Amino acid sequence: MSILPSDISIVDYKPEYKTAFRDLNKEWIDTYFRMEPADYESLDHPEENIINKGGFIFYGIHEGKPIAVCTLKKMTIPDYDYELSKMAVTSGYQGLGIGKRLAIRVIEKAKELNARNVFIESNTILVPAINLYKKLGFKEVIGPPSPFERSNIQLELILNKDIGE
Repeated sequence: MSILPSDISIVDYKPEYKTAFRDLNKEWIDTYFRMEPADYESLDHPEENIINKGGFIFYGIHEGKPIAVCTLKKMTIPDYDYELSKMAVTSGYQGLGIGKRLAIRVIEKAKELNARNVFIESNTILVPAINLYKKLGFKEVIGPPSPFERSNIQLELILNKDIGE
């Protein structure tokens, strides 16, 4: 498959993409781990759990079809403003830089919102994802307890130290 970056558009959430949000994330979770209760809650109810709580969902679209997704989720703890979460790129489209474009869009949105930082939870077996996060400037931290058994690494990107201090 020969896909150029210009063939993929990054767009905001639309209700018609709700099923794709769940399906794209379930695909990668089932590949490496297992679905957990916290997954079902957020994946089945993205509007209620992300959008309506001050978060954002972005999609990579190819030929009108969602092939990737990533969220900027508003956090409710004092130390962290937003979380980059639920990043998924369907098989066949991985390695094309779509995840990087989505992560950059999430970071840009966080900056637009004057966020101090962006938090990530992941797992060290997801080497390409961890490498991407570190290339984008994320550093390992010890954050709040995770609702996910699979989480064994947490990272933070400091956006603006002056905001909120």
